[in-house]
Formats: sequence, C-alpha cells, structure tokens
Amino acid sequence: MRIRIAPRIAAAWPDDERHDGLALARDLQALAEQRVRRRTLGWLLGAGAAGLLGCGGSGAEDSANAATTGSSGSTDTGSTSSTSASCVAVPQETAGPYPGDGSNLSRGTVANALNLSGVARSDIRASFAGATGVAQGVPMTVTLQLVDSNSSCADLAGYAVYLWHCDRDGDYSMYSANVTSENYLRGVQVSDANGQVSFTTIFPGCYSGRMPHMHFEVFRSAAAATAGANALRTSQLAFPTDVCSTVYDTASGYGASVRNFAAISFATDNVFSDGVSTQLATVTGSVSAGYAAALTVGLPA
Repeated sequence: MRIRIAPRIAAAWPDDERHDGLALARDLQALAEQRVRRRTLGWLLGAGAAGLLGCGGSGAEDSANAATTGSSGSTDTGSTSSTSASCVAVPQETAGPYPGDGSNLSRGTVANALNLSGVARSDIRASFAGATGVAQGVPMTVTLQLVDSNSSCADLAGYAVYLWHCDRDGDYSMYSANVTSENYLRGVQVSDANGQVSFTTIFPGCYSGRMPHMHFEVFRSAAAATAGANALRTSQLAFPTDVCSTVYDTASGYGASVRNFAAISFATDNVFSDGVSTQLATVTGSVSAGYAAALTVGLPA
C-alpha cells in the first residue's frame, strides 16, 4: 500500500482563474441533474418501445445487449478484469508528482486545477479556463462505478471524482515542459444515482518506468473536491496489456510508448507490482472506433 502524504498549500492562481467552491458545486449539481433527466427520458422511451415491440426479441433489446457486452462489430482487443473483488476497497496509491490538486508546485507556482472555472466536465480532452490546447490520441470513454465496500457494493451517489492522466506523449499538463500552460486531461464529475461517473478522454501514453495508467481521487462531495482536501481514496486505473500493445503498435502519435511499454510490466511497475486486480479496467473497442474502459471502485464509505 502506498499512501501519499503531502502538505496542502494555499492556492496562488491569479484572481481571474479562481473558482469558488459554490460555483463548482453548482456546475457539478447541474451536470448530475442533466444525467438524471437523460436517464429518465431514456427509460421512458425504452419502456414505450418495448410496449410497441412486444415481449419477443427485438432490435432495441439486441442493441442494448450488444452495448452491455461491448460487441460493436469492430475488432475487440480488450481483456476483461475480474469483478469478483468488486466489494473490496480499491487500494490507496500515490498521486504522483503531477496531481494538479493544489498539493504541490509547478515551476514555483501552486498547480491547482480544482479551483478553475470549467473543471467540472465530462470531456477532458481540451484545456479550459483560458488555456486552449487539445490532447490528441485514440478516443476513450472511462466509466467508474462507485460502490460501498462496507455495504454489499451499494451504489454511492453524489461523490466527486477528480481524474487526470498524461497525454499520448507521456506529458502531464500544468507540469511537463511542453505543456506547462495547458490543463487538459483533468476534470471532475459527480456520481449519479447509480454511482457512476464518465469521462471522455484519450488513451494515455506510456512513459519510461510506468505501466500506462490514469490517476483519480474520490471526495465525499463537490465542496470537498473544490478544496482538494480529505480525499476518501487516491488511486490509479490500469489497462490490459493486449489493449496497450494494440494502441501503441497501430495508432499514430504513440511512437515513444512502443519503446517504453516494451521495457515495463505489472511485475516491475512500482505501483502495480503488489497486485492490480482491483484496478484493472475492463476495456472494449478498437483503435478505429475508440475504446470504452470501465472499473468498479470500492470505497469504505
């Protein structure tokens, strides 16, 4: 178990880049309410369609089943992770040197994306709050299912998740020399009634010394996320090796990842070497169609 211990540093962003807790809370609440409305509308439409089509097998039902199993007509290069340990709390891990949550500095300035206007978003590929860069790479949707590991995997609604990761070159926005002025591949979402958050992003690159991964912090509320304090869990998301190999060998822009990935494994990774079963995402899709990654995140709520 690797636990980050880092001092909290007061934010030092210019006034025009500050974002108060109430504003972020409102943004997250609006997003949550929007998802609830869409889910309800989808259920009503689905119920209506089912009534028209009758109880036999239908195209709508087949499509839903295909979406659930990840079948899309494209070549599936993903491997599924075990769900038998879904009620086990996800391990606490280091946030690494590039969290952007206000806990450290980048070039002498506090790096804090959590107090910037616009951080509450599902599509994290573009920079925000005045920055204009867009991360390029193979599209990926990441869905995290938050459950209570102390209560039979009950869904956890209203929890805030901050997700961040490197770009296809292995650089972290706000920190790496080439992208210090950018803040892409960082965002916050609040879990819906089913305990889910979803982010639209890219498949991350593989930099020297680490298996491909994404970082996330889970907070009890939007207000806690804004402050960047008292995270319930700081952990990391891993990906099946066959999917990584396919992306790096066939997708454009991931040239450096081929060499770095060949030199690392879960057994030698300094975070995942003690076990990765509760952090290994289920991944489906293809380079041409994009990928979908899903992970159940157990929390001792």
